[in-house]
Amino acid sequence: MVLLLFAAVCCAAPVSNAISAYVALQTGAQGDGGIAGGGTAADIPPRMLTAYKQAVELVGRHVPTCRGMRWPLLAGIAKVESNHAIGRTVAAGGDIRPKIYGVLLNGSGAGGNTTVFPDTDNGRWDGTAQGERAVGPFQFLPSTWEEIGKDASGDKTADPHNADDAALGAALYLCGKGRDLGQRAPLKAAIWQYNHSGEYVANVLGWIDQYTAAAKDPDLKNVSKKVRTVIEAALSQRGVPYSWGGGTTKGPSSGICCSPSGKSGASIKGYDCSGLTLYAYAKVGIRLPRTAAAQAGAGKRIPTSLGAAALKPGDLVFYAYAPGRDSTIYHVGIYVGGGQMVNAARPGTLVRLDAADAMSGYAGGARLL
Repeated sequence: MVLLLFAAVCCAAPVSNAISAYVALQTGAQGDGGIAGGGTAADIPPRMLTAYKQAVELVGRHVPTCRGMRWPLLAGIAKVESNHAIGRTVAAGGDIRPKIYGVLLNGSGAGGNTTVFPDTDNGRWDGTAQGERAVGPFQFLPSTWEEIGKDASGDKTADPHNADDAALGAALYLCGKGRDLGQRAPLKAAIWQYNHSGEYVANVLGWIDQYTAAAKDPDLKNVSKKVRTVIEAALSQRGVPYSWGGGTTKGPSSGICCSPSGKSGASIKGYDCSGLTLYAYAKVGIRLPRTAAAQAGAGKRIPTSLGAAALKPGDLVFYAYAPGRDSTIYHVGIYVGGGQMVNAARPGTLVRLDAADAMSGYAGGARLL
């Protein structure tokens, strides 16, 4: 089938008929920061994460020559396609309700589609015989699903609306006849096959990198006792909600109103970025100022010009609207090494382990230990 790219923010219909919901569904659209919002297991519903991990275990039975499959790859695809089916109910057996449908691909222009896809399943999977639409958390066209769908949930039915079956289908689709997905070039080719769009590939890769960073625990073998105490204190708060103005030296607390985007933390017990650093450093007797910009004045300043390579585990790491001008610092995290930081990112997220470049405007650091 000839590939026709959709206009503007683009979704493309891949050769084998999988189609992205990046435009057609839009449930994967991220507010308040896009890729820079980062992503860890904390933003994935537990039942969906279980499906991704199970698919990794099962894919070798079907494509023994596939290499490098891991759950962040599936999470990256599902983040963009359906935002991990957030807002739906995922049953213990993996069935997702209500079902996830993309727009009817009848060339009307809705959702960016300009190509007609005739019906192939008489509405069995996509609920309509008037044409095709993408289905499930990984947004497959019914014709593609007929090629790759496998039962992973144990109910003897391969259902694209089942989290386990859909995740395995996505893994098989990415593996093809036996790619090495641990290598960047084959991984890019696999994502491109899923959706022929450079923007789509970049978006998915960004999320894969964030989830990959989150999947690794920091190596704390060669740090001082105080640094370990600070980092472990921050890591112990993973999964606690972000709360604008929240967090004290004693732990999570209700926040205040309102963030620059108008979000209130008054009804949320948790941390904002500087509240988390305040808590972690209090464990070693260091009392920090309350705001990120003020915390840049604590300890030994690590200039922006030295780059992130100058950071060491335990350092505060800052982000600014105008790097080099500390008065514009808007965010702080705790660097843990290996390009990672403990991060309370923004309203609507949880405390998590992120890549240190998950936030924009790197503005150096501060060494307190």
